[in-house]
Amino acid sequence: MHEVTSPQAFDGLRAHGRPVRQPGKTFATMDHNVSTQTKDINACGEMARIQMQELIKNCKEFGVELYDLNHPYQGIVHVMGPEQGVTLPGMTIVCGDSHTATHGAFGALAFGIGTSEVEHVLATQTLKQGRAKTMKIEVQGKAAPGITAKDIVLATGQTRHYW
Repeated sequence: MHEVTSPQAFDGLRAHGRPVRQPGKTFATMDHNVSTQTKDINACGEMARIQMQELIKNCKEFGVELYDLNHPYQGIVHVMGPEQGVTLPGMTIVCGDSHTATHGAFGALAFGIGTSEVEHVLATQTLKQGRAKTMKIEVQGKAAPGITAKDIVLATGQTRHYW
């Protein structure tokens, strides 16, 4: 988790007297409001400073490992997770961030969730999910030179007549 979508989740846990169910399976880093020029917590303005200070406080209170600005492995959550072996094949990974799905490249089932879902996962280590719908897409013809599968997928996602 990171400093932007976690404060409300921790506030919810606190309000209901709930602990983080498995703090050893949870980690946090500061990555959304962090300066690329300095490790100064004040470098990106008042709101950024408050969010990062809240993350420090919440991780201490709830026993969650924090890769703060001074930690040698602090970085973008979706980069450092795989680098540090937090992301492994077969795992289910969620984070309050739309880029979480990138962990799928490492064989994990990974998706972004909302802030209220972050609270629920922290409290229960579960997340209610409906069965995903199946969609068949057929691409006919031959791709022009230089066109990759990624280009086709991105173009398909842009043509909204499929849904």
